[in-house]
Amino acid sequence: MNIHVIEPLGVSETAMIQFQSRFTTMGHSVTVYQDRTEDANNIIKRCSGADIAVIANIPFPEVVVNALPGLKMLAVAFTGTDHIAIDACRKNGITVCNASGYSSISVAELTVGFIIDLMRNITKLDPTTRIGGTRSAFHGFDIAGKTIGIVGTGDIGLRVAKILSSFDVKLLAYSRSEKEEAHNYGVQYTSLDTLLKESDIITLHVPLSGETRGLIDSGKINLMKKSACIVNCARGPVIRSEDLAVALREKRIAGAALDVFDTEPPLPSDNPFLSLDNVILTPHIAFATEEAFVRRLNIIENNINAFLEGKPVHVIA
Repeated sequence: MNIHVIEPLGVSETAMIQFQSRFTTMGHSVTVYQDRTEDANNIIKRCSGADIAVIANIPFPEVVVNALPGLKMLAVAFTGTDHIAIDACRKNGITVCNASGYSSISVAELTVGFIIDLMRNITKLDPTTRIGGTRSAFHGFDIAGKTIGIVGTGDIGLRVAKILSSFDVKLLAYSRSEKEEAHNYGVQYTSLDTLLKESDIITLHVPLSGETRGLIDSGKINLMKKSACIVNCARGPVIRSEDLAVALREKRIAGAALDVFDTEPPLPSDNPFLSLDNVILTPHIAFATEEAFVRRLNIIENNINAFLEGKPVHVIA
């Protein structure tokens, strides 16, 4: 089998060489590209001759899928697959497997970091201190005693609940299905509207789908307390960005922390969030830790081996 890794996976050169070696020892060919491209023609060239292609989050549209009749497997070093033409893969008989769970710890930890920052103004106080300012213009809030609403209790949402369960907070959740593990952390399931009305902090952990696109719009935002904050480390379009920006500008809610947007960073200069002082922005980095990248490489290797054995796992299509 010809295995083509068509974008960098964020691991050390040593780890990548070891990955290659394990497959070449079994008689497979492994080609690794060390730079990133989103150009469809370049992606097609990189995948040419591949039986298995490994990608992370570069777009893999229908035009690419249809140009690769020999491709048998797409190993996705990412949890979400909304950047892939899944229907086209199914039509062309390409097995798509993701790296579900590799970044659950990492995303959950940044989520909790965002919550602490929103309550204690850490990112605002650092530059203030550096220019000789004092605490006089600021005051923070305890997390203890707050109600935190978790939208989506998959692996990441559950990890967030586990961490927050030690903060002496009330945990609410809205999800398609209830998890027994969530109850172990003191989570109370409720409707989305009730969660939005009662929570001091809302954090989103749902995949992007037809059902979740625009899930949080102006109507839902208007249910929130004026003192509430919202965190999004899931997918940008889960929130209607223009509605959130207006609500933040008009101080209808207190704040937000966003790691994801409608488009991948760098953000255009006219992005409305850039001019707001009550939102914390990071460039889609929640998943990106050294440990997470090692975990996902291990998952990708296991996924490929399982596919080669005729027993694919983590199958999306």
